[in-house]
Amino acid sequence: MCTAVTYHTKDHYFGRNLDLEYSYKETVTITPRNYPFKFRQAKEITKHYAIIGMAYVMDNYPLYYDAINEKGLGMAGLNFPQNACYKEINNALDNIAPFEFIPWILSQCANINEAIELLNKINIANINYSEELPASPLHWIIADKEKAITVECVKDGLKIYDNPVGVLTNNPTFDIQMFNLNNYMSLSTEAPCNNFAKNLNLETYSRGMGAIGLPGDLSSSSRFVKATFTKMNSLSGDSESESISQFFHILESVYQQRGCVHMNNDKYEITIYSSCCNLDKGIYYYITYENNQITAVNMHKENLDSTKLINYDLIKNQQILNQN
Repeated sequence: MCTAVTYHTKDHYFGRNLDLEYSYKETVTITPRNYPFKFRQAKEITKHYAIIGMAYVMDNYPLYYDAINEKGLGMAGLNFPQNACYKEINNALDNIAPFEFIPWILSQCANINEAIELLNKINIANINYSEELPASPLHWIIADKEKAITVECVKDGLKIYDNPVGVLTNNPTFDIQMFNLNNYMSLSTEAPCNNFAKNLNLETYSRGMGAIGLPGDLSSSSRFVKATFTKMNSLSGDSESESISQFFHILESVYQQRGCVHMNNDKYEITIYSSCCNLDKGIYYYITYENNQITAVNMHKENLDSTKLINYDLIKNQQILNQN
């Protein structure tokens, strides 16, 4: 399961936790402007916006988990089991496979409004990458420097939701996640007042009691509430260092620690990596489960007019600064 968030200071940031019990050989992957994007049903795109993100590269094709383009539009796909419902081919629309969806949008759109124009003509088709890599059940968050939307392909069709909190987790559907926030409107960053009974002398005995009731479990609905509360109340300076530090602290509030979510075959779900993308500067920051050091890849330090993918292996081993 996963969590994605947006955050604004002087610059604009977008990123996510990838929570799984296994890892492919994902890399920070830059797709330059002249790399030929081939699609199963749609026309090939040979000239497009440059993209940077985390991807599993298969047959020289970037299967992006999350990415941003050079114009400052970001997108991430998150697990959406039992709810995602991809459709049969519809020749009246642009048929795009789930694994093509991020490249389709980020290669052509500079902002949310342009993305919505494409979404109004899209059919997310039930097309597997291969027999070994079937289509993952996903929904997506798309964000620019001003706002965010959530896109869900469900049984009733394609749903596009305004996302005023800039947060996405997994199940249930986004409209239910947002409605659930009503149950937590009494939470506060301030010390609570005694509303329990006027004739009882009740006192605050600890800091942080205004947030009693904030979920702390690792379910997707609880992570949505906790990430939203943390993000909406977060404060930091507006320097790059302060901003990305605070961004990772927001994601840390919903990390998955090894041993807490038991899967089959003695595997445990963990936060494999966390990302933070500066939408203004085109920088992709990340940390991994074993490496807390923030690593950065700047797309603008590469030849963005190339035709070949650029890959950076993740630095997974812990980096420790020995101070004495």
